[in-house]
Amino acid sequence: MIPNRNYNYCMILFVVFLLGFLPGCGGNQQTTSAIVKQYAATPAKNDEITRLNEQMFAAAKMHTDPSDYLLGAGDLLQVTVFESKELKTKVRVSSRGYITLPLLGQIKVKGLTAREAEINIEKGYRAKYIKNPHVSVFVEEHMSKRVTLVGQFKQPGTYEYPSKQTLLDVMALAGGLTDKAGNMIQIRRHEVGPGEPNVLVIDLDQLIKKGRTDLNVDINGGDIIFAPEAGHFFVDGAVRHVGSYPIREKLGINEALMTAGGIRPWGIKDSIVLIRNFEGKGRTGMEIDLNNPDNDKIEIKDGDIIVVKASSWGKMVHGGGLNIGVPGFGFGYRNPEY
Repeated sequence: MIPNRNYNYCMILFVVFLLGFLPGCGGNQQTTSAIVKQYAATPAKNDEITRLNEQMFAAAKMHTDPSDYLLGAGDLLQVTVFESKELKTKVRVSSRGYITLPLLGQIKVKGLTAREAEINIEKGYRAKYIKNPHVSVFVEEHMSKRVTLVGQFKQPGTYEYPSKQTLLDVMALAGGLTDKAGNMIQIRRHEVGPGEPNVLVIDLDQLIKKGRTDLNVDINGGDIIFAPEAGHFFVDGAVRHVGSYPIREKLGINEALMTAGGIRPWGIKDSIVLIRNFEGKGRTGMEIDLNNPDNDKIEIKDGDIIVVKASSWGKMVHGGGLNIGVPGFGFGYRNPEY
C-alpha cells in the first residue's frame, strides 16, 4: 500500500504544480500591440538569401587561371616565335577579332584563349615556314571583356572579365546578393547566335538547392546580369522554422505558415498576429483566427511579419513528463522548443 500512497502523493503535487500555471495560461500572452511594438524598429532579415549566398560562395570559382583569358577586340598582344627573332611582334586585335602577323597575314583570335591562339599560330607557321615552331602569346593589355552586374548585388558595377566564368562565379565577384534580392536572376546577352534567346531567367532555387548545374550557364563578355528586388515575409513565434521567406507567387496566410514548416503543437491558431506596414500609419497589427476559412483569403505582402503566439499550457504539456530513476520517480519539465 505504501507505493500507492507515494504515487497518489506525487500525483497531488503534480496537479498542484499544473494549477499553478493555469492562471497564467492565457493572461501572460503578449498583446497584439506589444508584439507590434517589439517588431516596429527591427527590419526582418532575409535568412533565405543568406543561405543562398553561403551556398553560392561554396560553389563559385573565385580565382581564374590566366591561361583561360579570352582574347577580344582592343587587346594588345605580344607574339613571340622562338625559332625566329624577326617574327616577334606586338599587335592589337582588330574590331573584327583579327591580328596580322608576318608571313601569315590575318589570323582570327577573338574568343580564343592565349593558348588556343598559340596553337593556331603554330599550325600556320608549321604549314609553310617552320618545321616545329614554338609560339608564345602574351596579353599586354586586356581591353575587350567586361561584365556588368546591376540590381540587388552587394557590390554592383562593371568588372573586368578576362576569362570565361559561370553565373555563380560572376555573382561572387559582386559579393553576392543583398537581403532584398529575389531568387530569380536575369542574364541579358551581349551577343547571341541564331535562334538563341537574348535574355535568360535563372531560378537560383533550382540551381543551388536542387542541384540543377545546367542552369549555371557560362557568362560572356558584355553580358549584363540583373538581380531584381523581390518581396519577402518574416515568420516568428511558435513555428517550426523561424525566418524570412521570399514571395514567389500569391500566398495566403496558411500557405505562408506552411512555408515556415507549420505551427508547433503549442501554437495558438485562433490568435495569429499579422503585422503590416501601412503608408502613413507605420506597422499595424491585426489578429487572425485560422479557424475562420475567410481569413486565408488575406494575401501576404512584401514586408509582412507573421507571429504565432505560444500557449503556456501547451508548452507545459509537451514539455512535462515522468522522470523515472533510482531510488524513485518524479515529474519534470523540459522546454519543448529546444
